[in-house]
Amino acid sequence: MLRLIFSFLVVAVVFFFVEFYAFQAIKTVLKNKLIRRCWVLVGVMVYANLFYVMFTTPRSMGQTSQMQWAIGLLLTTLIPKLFIVLPMFVEDIVRVFQKMISYMSSGETKPLASRRKFISQFALGLAAIPFASFLYGVIKGKHNYKVLKYQLSFKDLPEAFDGFTITQISDIHSGSFTNKEKIEYGVDMINAQQSDMILFTGDLVNNKAEEMDDWIAVFEKLQAPSGKYSVLGNHDYGDYIDWESDVDKQDNFQAVKDVHPKIGFDLLCNEHRYIEKKGQKIALIGAENWGNGFKKEGDLALATKNIKEEDFKILMTHDPSHWDAQVKESAFNYHLTLSGHTHGLQMGIEIPGFFRWSPSQYAYKQWAGLYEEAGRFLNVNRGFGYHAFPGRVGIWPEVTVIELKKA
Repeated sequence: MLRLIFSFLVVAVVFFFVEFYAFQAIKTVLKNKLIRRCWVLVGVMVYANLFYVMFTTPRSMGQTSQMQWAIGLLLTTLIPKLFIVLPMFVEDIVRVFQKMISYMSSGETKPLASRRKFISQFALGLAAIPFASFLYGVIKGKHNYKVLKYQLSFKDLPEAFDGFTITQISDIHSGSFTNKEKIEYGVDMINAQQSDMILFTGDLVNNKAEEMDDWIAVFEKLQAPSGKYSVLGNHDYGDYIDWESDVDKQDNFQAVKDVHPKIGFDLLCNEHRYIEKKGQKIALIGAENWGNGFKKEGDLALATKNIKEEDFKILMTHDPSHWDAQVKESAFNYHLTLSGHTHGLQMGIEIPGFFRWSPSQYAYKQWAGLYEEAGRFLNVNRGFGYHAFPGRVGIWPEVTVIELKKA
């Protein structure tokens, strides 16, 4: 309890610090008291709404749309203020040094009011960029689907699978969906790739199986001639809400698993399937969730039982930390691993071929895109849906298409 109170106080101090400096910039640039009061009022309402939703939403309900929008409003207003803090804080440090010099010298050094105004104007202009980005992310960005295509070559790929295509999707999080037309557009985009096989790498729901009730008819339209296969993600186990009993939780978990065949997916729970073509085959392996700091139900030994070491292998495992911990250096040689989970934190900056950054990289070594070590590949899909924050800023929802080639 004391730890919780301490954490709350630390967060409160940080928020106060950010709000104080942001208001100083507004106060310096704008002399209209009504605008200043509106600024303060909006800030208070955003925090009040967040705390109201947090303390009035039972954990048994999971993450409601009200909670997502409360978080969205907070981030949309708070993140831009962080861009105000740095220049204003640096300017204050300069002013402190000026006063120290003035105190120690016989002359008098006065901070320039014009400089303070310029810094405030610069800070507010800088903050307008992330503010506009977050507005776009909430309104449009979460449905700004992107198709990313990769061609991967392997010496031991069976000849029959030269040119075989895989579409990977991940992290549907159907409990967050609100716009059926946009989701149908995303599903149509997946079908438009006309891949041989569709693979889904976990997190079908936020918490409850019933979240998929309105979306089964949409996702059952996905088509692939060589089949559709899936695995579970950490959210599919129902661990993030309170249940009346363990039986209810287990019933929900079974119901989540039962949704997969309803939308035409073969769910692999520490299992494998052989995909055959022209008398040749590759092994498709599906592990249950395994992640550092998360549920570790994935059992590769069980999933690969009766698979030969020389078989060409594709592994589906939701959390990319599994690849670093158990997969990439395995003597069993998993040629291609497909993961999701991170969402790229749904915010960041990506300039293809030049620069990319997301806070997600401080938690995950492999957080988005394609990685390769010693001829073994990992693709971390950025996710189809969204969770917690009801938007995406710079890290767009992804449909991955991978073409296998014989080297």
